[in-house]
Amino acid sequence: MSATRLLVLGAVRQHGRAHGYQIRGDLEYWGAHEWSNVKPGSIYHALKQMAKEGLLLAHDTEPSPAGGPPRTEYELTPEGEREYLALLREALVRHDQKPDLLTAGVGFLVDLPREEAVSLLRRRVAALEAWRDEVEREWLPTAPPEEWGHIGEIMKLWTHRAESGAEWTRGLIARLEGGAYVMAGEGERSVQVLPEGAENPFADRDRDRDRERGGNRDRSRDA
Repeated sequence: MSATRLLVLGAVRQHGRAHGYQIRGDLEYWGAHEWSNVKPGSIYHALKQMAKEGLLLAHDTEPSPAGGPPRTEYELTPEGEREYLALLREALVRHDQKPDLLTAGVGFLVDLPREEAVSLLRRRVAALEAWRDEVEREWLPTAPPEEWGHIGEIMKLWTHRAESGAEWTRGLIARLEGGAYVMAGEGERSVQVLPEGAENPFADRDRDRDRERGGNRDRSRDA
């Protein structure tokens, strides 16, 4: 399962119809380029690929009055909507995925009805508890703890992650049951990631990084 697909589909869905630069700006503002494998190239590739798969509908736009190039805008197809919701549900339920998938799922949690989100998270808790029990039953050494050696730290890590993950999930369930956040079907909420007129705080850093990489390549060629 790809965090990139979930993130790109979710970002397009938030706007209803959006071009690649908007999606890149949203995901950069969320810091997705730091905690996932989502990079500018993978965003544009995912948009084009999912359009080929019928998950996105591509619209060619007119050039801007200021002389900018035309941009392709994308929107979810009915199949894209089904794929997005399936990926979102899986990200919230699975206990064995990479952190970027869970992070992406939590980021789009509010796109689900409250009752469904709570139900999915309860399944996540059950899976984490079952995994912890399996580790303790099947994987813990039979020797006394002082004889485990450093290998025993692996099992301690697994059980700790399961317990801490379940504890965090139970806290989120409690907040949702207490009425936190505007969930699907509960009213309007803003889809704007950046406030009107605000600059993307990551944009300059990314441009500086790109220029630095370009300069390094130039110096390498000169050498």
